[in-house]
Amino acid sequence: MNQYSQSPEDPGAVLLAQAHTGLPPGFDAFDPANLAAGTGTLPRLLREHARRHGNDLALREKDLGIWRRYDWSHFYRQARRVAYALMSLGVGRGDRIIIASENTPEWYYSDLGAELIGAVPVGIYPTNPWPELQYITRHSMARLAVCGDQEQTDKVLDARSKEGGLPDLQHVVCVDMKGVRQSGAEGVTSFEALLELGDAYLARCPEAEGRLDALIEETSPDDVALMVYTSGTTGPPKGAMLTHRNLIYSTYNYARTVGADTRRIEAVGYLPLCHAAERCYSMTMLLCVGGTVNFAESIDTVNENVREIAPTFMIGVPRIWEKMKESFEFRLKETGAVRRQVATWLLRQGRRVDDIRQAHDGRLPLAARIQAKLLHWALFRNVQKHLGLDRTYHRLCAGASVSPETLRFFSIIGLPLSQGYGMTEVAGCVFVQRPGHFRLGGCGLPVEGTSFRIAGDGEILLGGPAVFKGYFRDPEATRKTLQDGMLLSGDIVSRLDNGEISVVDRKKAIIITSGGKNIAPSEIENALKDSPYIKEVIVTGDGRKFLGALIQIDFDNVGRWAGEKGLPYTTYKSLAQLPQVHELVQRIVDDVNPRFARVENIRKFVILEKELDHDDGELTATQKVRRSIIDTKFARELEIIYGKAGA
Repeated sequence: MNQYSQSPEDPGAVLLAQAHTGLPPGFDAFDPANLAAGTGTLPRLLREHARRHGNDLALREKDLGIWRRYDWSHFYRQARRVAYALMSLGVGRGDRIIIASENTPEWYYSDLGAELIGAVPVGIYPTNPWPELQYITRHSMARLAVCGDQEQTDKVLDARSKEGGLPDLQHVVCVDMKGVRQSGAEGVTSFEALLELGDAYLARCPEAEGRLDALIEETSPDDVALMVYTSGTTGPPKGAMLTHRNLIYSTYNYARTVGADTRRIEAVGYLPLCHAAERCYSMTMLLCVGGTVNFAESIDTVNENVREIAPTFMIGVPRIWEKMKESFEFRLKETGAVRRQVATWLLRQGRRVDDIRQAHDGRLPLAARIQAKLLHWALFRNVQKHLGLDRTYHRLCAGASVSPETLRFFSIIGLPLSQGYGMTEVAGCVFVQRPGHFRLGGCGLPVEGTSFRIAGDGEILLGGPAVFKGYFRDPEATRKTLQDGMLLSGDIVSRLDNGEISVVDRKKAIIITSGGKNIAPSEIENALKDSPYIKEVIVTGDGRKFLGALIQIDFDNVGRWAGEKGLPYTTYKSLAQLPQVHELVQRIVDDVNPRFARVENIRKFVILEKELDHDDGELTATQKVRRSIIDTKFARELEIIYGKAGA
C-alpha cells in the first residue's frame, strides 16, 4: 500500500467499524438514502470522493491573479498529512483545534484533517479582536491553533501573553508566514512545516496509516464533527456542538429540496467558514453532492469573483444582495438619459409581471411567461450577466431578515432569492422556499424529517436529526434550549396562508412599549434600510411611550449624494452632522412611517456620529447589532430622543 492508500483489507477493522459506528460492511456514503438520513461522516465522504473522483476539480483559489486548481486526491492527501501531524503532536479524538483565518484551501485541509482523527475544529472569525479569540480558545480548551496570516497569529500570541493566557494551547501554526518570520515570533510553525511533520511521522511510524484508517472507520455519525460559537448578541458566545449527522442531514435535505442533489455545484466561498451557513453550503455541500468551491480573494472582491466564476449556486447574507442591487442602481444612474428611461420603463413592466408571480406563489400564467421572456431578452439577461448570476439555478438569502425591496428587485429581474429559516443549532436551513411556496417575506416549508410546533407566544420549536448535541461545557444553556426533545429557537414566527412560516423577530428583540403594545422592530428597520442612504437602524422604545431610532447612514452613498449637492465634509462624523443629511434622513423616515400603524411610527431619531463596529463591541462577528449594550453604549443618544426622564 502506498502512503495514501485507503482503509486496509482487514476483517478486524471492519468489525471495529461496526462496533463503533453501527454501519454495515460495504456502507455507501453516497447512497441518497444514507445522505438523507444523515448516516455517514464527513471524513468518509471526503475519502469516497478521492476514491471515485480523484482527478476531478474540487477546490480553486486565486493567487496573484491566477486561479490555482486542486483535485479531490490532493484535497484528501493534504487532509491526511494534517491528520498525521496532529497525531504526532498528541492531538487525538475529542481534542479541539482552532482555525482563525480567511477562507483558504488550508482551512479545509485543517478542518477535515482534524475530523479524520476525531478531533473537533473550532472556527474563529478573522475579525474577532484578541479578547474574543482568547475567550473562545480558552473555553474550547483548544490545543492547537491554525492562523491564516501574521494578523491572526499576533492575536493568538497576544491572547496567550495576556492575563489568563491560553493554558491548553500548545502549538501555533501559520499559513502565510509573511511578516511572522521578521517579527521573531517564537513557537510559531509554518503550515508547510506542519505538513512535513506529518510526512516525517508517517515515514517513522508506517503503522500510522492503518491507525488513521481505523480512526475514520470508528467515527460515528453522532460524534461531534465541529463546534460553532454563536455570535453572542445577548451574552458570551456559546459553543454549539454539531455532529456529522446534523451537518449531512441538514445540508443534503436542503440540497434535495432546491434541486442541488443531482447537479454539480459551482460555488464561491466567501462568507466566514466559522459561520454555520458557509460550513454547510460550501464545505459540507461539496462533500455531499460534489462540484467545486472557489475561494474569493477577499470580501471586497466578491462581486468581481462572482462575475469571473459565474456560480451555479449562491448563498448570501442580506448585505451582499443589497450591495449587488445598489451596484446596478448606481450604474443605471450613470448611463445616458434615454437608456435610463428605457431601463426604468422595463423595470416597471417587470414589477407588474412580478406582481402576478407573487399572486401565484412563484408561478406565472402563459401570457405573463411570454412577457417575462421578452423582458429577459430586452434587459434582464444583461443585468444577470453583469451580476455574475446568469448561471445560478438557486440563490439563498440567509443569516438575517432582509428588506422586501431587495427581494423584489431580484424577483423582477428573474433571479428570485429563496428565503429559508434556520440557525447554528440546526446546522443551517431547515425551512426553505421552493416552487409553489415562494411568497415574499415567507421562509418556505420544512425540509424532510424536520418537525416543528409553534408555542402560544409564537416561538417556533424545532425537532429532527438536524438538532444539535448541545452547548460545550454549558449544561444550563443546553437545558434551557433543548426541552422534551425540541429546540427552543428564540424566534417568533407566524404562519402564512400558503403554509409557509414568516419570521417576525427574535423573542428577545420584541419591544413592549409603556402602553403594553408589542412591536417587532426588524420590519420597521428593514423598511428604513430599503433606502440606499441608510446602512443600519436600531429601533428603540422598550418601556417607553414611543419609538425612536438610532440610524447609521451609508457613508459611500450619502457621501456621493453630498458631493452632488456640493456639501463639504471630510469624515463620517462631519458628514453625519450636516443639517442637510438630517433632512435627508427625516424625509426617508416620513416616507416609511405611513406604512405602519401609528404606534409603530418613528417619532424621533438620532444619526450616529460613528459607524457601528465589531471591535467596539457594537456588532457581533456576523454584523448583527448587540442589542444587550444599547442602553449603556448609546445612553447619550437615547437621552436626546427620550430626555433625561426617559419619557
